[in-house]
Amino acid sequence: MLFKVFGKIVGIAGQAGSWHAFYPGSDGTRRPADFVIPVEISEEGLAEYLADLFHEDAAPGCDTVTRL
Repeated sequence: MLFKVFGKIVGIAGQAGSWHAFYPGSDGTRRPADFVIPVEISEEGLAEYLADLFHEDAAPGCDTVTRL
């Protein structure tokens, strides 16, 4: 799954209880993300969790988290 988090693309792989976050590269590579998603976060709760985690990074005009 890919999310646009306040203008930045973040990928999430796995399933509830075993999430792996990454930053996708333009060449198809994946760089491990510098954050951890707690095991209790459900798939439906990922966008809200990402918004809570990164809300301080929000810039004017980039104030939403959207699943792509």
